[in-house]
Amino acid sequence: MDVHAKLDELTAVITNARAMPMSASCVVNRAEVLAQLDELRALLPSELADAQRVIDDKGAVVAEGHAEAERIIEDARAERARLVGRTEVAREATREAERTLGAAQADAERMRIEIDDYVDSKLANFEIVLTKTLKAVEKGRAKISGRHELDSLAGPELADEAPLPE
Repeated sequence: MDVHAKLDELTAVITNARAMPMSASCVVNRAEVLAQLDELRALLPSELADAQRVIDDKGAVVAEGHAEAERIIEDARAERARLVGRTEVAREATREAERTLGAAQADAERMRIEIDDYVDSKLANFEIVLTKTLKAVEKGRAKISGRHELDSLAGPELADEAPLPE
């Protein structure tokens, strides 16, 4: 039990004590109150000792915190120095990356031009083939058209007797 609980018990004993008529005094059990006071007295030294330990530990904790803060600051300074040293490496890596990117873009442009030329030559060949095919179709249609003109000149009686092969 702690000091506050004992004080609460003592307060309850006095609050619940029988009042004296026409007076602010009350009747309490002397033995009970004295026993509770003794218990309270026994608790106080341990409570005071605990409080002193907390106060003493506070100084040690603060000193430990300062030491930890100094260590963190030193670590941060060392890390900063390391990062500053790496800055030149990072700059050189950036320059190399830019050179590599430029070369890759030039290669891509060259390849795009080569591919465009290849596709253009294939389309030109296809155009030639299509042109020849178109001329062959025109000739075939003209031939068929010419036959129909001959059929109409020969007269209707010939057209019925001799069908054209398909």
